[in-house]
Amino acid sequence: MTPPAASAAPLRADCVGDSAGGLTFEVAAHGDARAALVLRRVGAADEEVGLPLAPAAEGRLRAALPSSVSLPEGRWDAYARVSDDEPRRLVPGVTDLRPLADRAPSGLLGHVAVRIPYADRQGNLTVRSWLRAPHAETGELSLAEDGLTVRGRVYGTQFAAGAHAELRSRPGGGAGDVRRLDVAADRADFGLTVPYVALAPGEWDLWLRPAGGSGPVVRLARLLDDVADKHPVLTYPRTRLETPHGPVAAGPYYTRDNDLSVSVAAVEP
Repeated sequence: MTPPAASAAPLRADCVGDSAGGLTFEVAAHGDARAALVLRRVGAADEEVGLPLAPAAEGRLRAALPSSVSLPEGRWDAYARVSDDEPRRLVPGVTDLRPLADRAPSGLLGHVAVRIPYADRQGNLTVRSWLRAPHAETGELSLAEDGLTVRGRVYGTQFAAGAHAELRSRPGGGAGDVRRLDVAADRADFGLTVPYVALAPGEWDLWLRPAGGSGPVVRLARLLDDVADKHPVLTYPRTRLETPHGPVAAGPYYTRDNDLSVSVAAVEP
């Protein structure tokens, strides 16, 4: 008996990124005019985006996801529908994301769109999408014994009088403690320093307020490269110091969403 299409072997897809932030997929399959690449949002199976799959070469179908096509922020599982059958799960083939590294968007659209394909824990193809409006991209992190210096650049907004940054302890939504930080701004570039001594043990998230208290609140993140999950890749040492809360070990890290945070943990004297 022929197994149903949903349980058929997954199809392989090559992925190529471009400097504008778009992606091109090539699927090793034959199809017809109804063929489509389907992206389904993880956690919202009824939300999907379909992209036409057109013949590219013998036994190859191609679909484009240009940066101009909106893809809400989240994780999107990739499938291919090559006929009237149910879409089949895709697995990554050859992936070339070099043009995504060190992107420098103009910010003229008021937002930054980032899409990075990767293999999930089951080895299937998934696309991580970010859509930030505006966006604060972190660059160099300088670690010292008593704190952290962050340099970065904003997109989709401008600095104004009263610009500052905030450290917010979790849980968010204003329920936790907030520490205000000074920001040095030069056009779209900025720098700030996080003094560890003022922080109680816990997790602290970094936010930028480029226009002061009445303007947008922008999460600091590192998105403009080809690394979908920086948490296990970019690791930083922690420094031990004495604080009014006792001895702690403190240091920066990137979350699974590539947002920048600071961890402060109590340690034995």
